[in-house]
Amino acid sequence: MKQELVLRWTFYFAGLIILAFGVSLTIEGKALGISPWDAFHYSLFQHFGLTVGQWSIIIGALIVGLTSLFTRAWPKIGAILNMVLIGIFIDFFNFILPAPSTYTGSVIVFSLGVLLIGYGVGVYVSAGLGAGPRDSLMMLITEKTGWNVQWVRNGMEITILFAAWGMGGPIGFGTILTAILTGLILRFSLPQSIQLLNYAVARRTAAVKASPPIH
Repeated sequence: MKQELVLRWTFYFAGLIILAFGVSLTIEGKALGISPWDAFHYSLFQHFGLTVGQWSIIIGALIVGLTSLFTRAWPKIGAILNMVLIGIFIDFFNFILPAPSTYTGSVIVFSLGVLLIGYGVGVYVSAGLGAGPRDSLMMLITEKTGWNVQWVRNGMEITILFAAWGMGGPIGFGTILTAILTGLILRFSLPQSIQLLNYAVARRTAAVKASPPIH
């Protein structure tokens, strides 16, 4: 049981890091337009100051509060950690990553970022320790409606896209691609991550059972 919990937390933190790195890559490749949520956070940063990561935390806190009211349940510790750590990691990666010097570089960096976002979400959600604010809302809508997770994710992304566009955020062709592709990638990354976690847990459990007892 302890070994399984360690593996779950390992997947959780690894997923958050992958996700935050992907977000920062899309921001660095903003010549194509930033992903919908980050365009929204970026537009708030442009209008009111603070940082993109700090706005991610603030908006996340609002969503966590609303989701908790709707479900009448306290958020999991994983959801709280996600809300805080993603914002911190985004600001960290934004600080250390250099901006691409060419349009081709921006395309490559942005494309890699979209892929990492989709897989980062799949890895940390598979741990079952509490999805982040936006993904908790996504999973809640999916559970209540029975809709495909890809379409729920896409619907959320497109809604935020219009909100960011209305505030003058950095919207472009890449933003639309992100809104569409993130849900598609998640459709594959989530079951793959769950399968990988279950495999790792099974191997670890078998290794513990096979080890000789300590006298």
